[in-house]
Amino acid sequence: MKGQYEVFVSKDDFKFNAAHFVAYPGFRERLHGHNYRVSVRVEGDRGPDGYVVDFGDIKTAARSVCGELNERVIVPMKSSSVEIRVEDGQVAMTCEDGSSFSLPEQDCVLLPIEHSSAEELAAYVCQRIVDSMDALHTRRLSVLEVSVAEALNQEARFRVDL
Repeated sequence: MKGQYEVFVSKDDFKFNAAHFVAYPGFRERLHGHNYRVSVRVEGDRGPDGYVVDFGDIKTAARSVCGELNERVIVPMKSSSVEIRVEDGQVAMTCEDGSSFSLPEQDCVLLPIEHSSAEELAAYVCQRIVDSMDALHTRRLSVLEVSVAEALNQEARFRVDL
C-alpha cells in the first residue's frame, strides 16, 4: 500500500512559561504571560529501520528549545515599534506610546523576530529544531510542522517543507 507517514509528538514537558507583549504601530499590549505548549509533526518516508524519525530525536530538540525560552521575557529584537537597547546587563525597551521597561538581561530571551506572537514563536521554534536536529537532514523527511499554543484550543502552527 502506498501512502505517506506522519509522526506527531506532544509531551507534557514540551512547554515554556514566558512573558511578552505584542506591539505594532499604534498598538501595544500590556505585558502578560502564557504557559506555552509545543508540539511537533513530521512527514516523511519510513526508513529501513522502520522509523520515519526516532521519537527521541524530536523530544530532545523540542525540550532544548523550550528550556531556552522558559521563565523569560520574550524580546523581539527586530521590532519596528519598540526601541531595544542592551547595556550593562540590562535590556531597556521603549515603546512607541512612551512606556518603557528595563529588565535584567538574564531574565530575557532576545529573539530574532519582529513580534512575540504565537505565529512568530512557532516559526522560531521550528527553525531552532531544524538547526539542532541532525535527523531532519539525514532521514527522508518532507515536512516539519511546529505548533505553539498560548492556551487550550488557541495555537499557531508553522510548517516548512524540508
